[in-house]
Amino acid sequence: HSTAIIAGALSVNEVLTFFADFGVFGVDETFNQHRLSDINGTNLKLVCTHLGLDVGEDGKTHQCTDYLGVLRNLFGFKIIIPADPNQTDRAVRYVARTPGNFLVGMGRSKTPVITDEEGRPLFGEGYEFEYGRVDLVREGEDGAVLTMGPMVYRAVKAWEMLKQRGVEVKILNVPCPVDLDRDALKEAAGTGLVVTYEDHHIDTGLGASVALALADEGLSPKFVRMGIRSYGGSGKPDELFSSQGLSPEDLVRVVLESLELRRPY
Repeated sequence: HSTAIIAGALSVNEVLTFFADFGVFGVDETFNQHRLSDINGTNLKLVCTHLGLDVGEDGKTHQCTDYLGVLRNLFGFKIIIPADPNQTDRAVRYVARTPGNFLVGMGRSKTPVITDEEGRPLFGEGYEFEYGRVDLVREGEDGAVLTMGPMVYRAVKAWEMLKQRGVEVKILNVPCPVDLDRDALKEAAGTGLVVTYEDHHIDTGLGASVALALADEGLSPKFVRMGIRSYGGSGKPDELFSSQGLSPEDLVRVVLESLELRRPY
């Protein structure tokens, strides 16, 4: 608590201040200090690792599954959940030079570099992070999967499995899940099927943001949320994701089931 409040105070005294910690400590345990920083208009750069079920073996006490739900209550905090190491690098550089309070969040596990269909790094040479922008990771017209963080590469795995079945969906990386790109959302809704896929509490994360935005825009595609529905156990992240119906295979199943409802065969 002392570190969080000192970091906020330093940030308004000509010191570029990063406060880094595990999610349960950097978000949950210190929320009131961040609320005071928000009220006082600080310039804090909060960087939290060990978010979500990706924490794995540390178990439910250390799996911060509510970071969006907590910090979205603050009016001045911006939240960035990068998809891979390259986007994380650009996002950290962005927050360092941009005034205001930010959270940059990630899991615990090593995350593969996200590539395009030709195998080139999607966030490689020449890429600049732009707050609020949604990134098209894979093309498709049968639906759209909106995802973030360590679930992006899992969504790409699902895309590959779906493509083998003759189904192609857009994979959209949403690194700023509480400030959605409404144009990208309208394009996703235009496919007729929107699925959100996240390592977060299902009712307070990306799915909630997308649901509110769809309602605001008067859009009504088939809409399915995939996220965490209970506290996790202790195990490998992939085991924990499977236990909550969040494996790439589960995403394939959800997409196919949703398309069956939409298209008679």
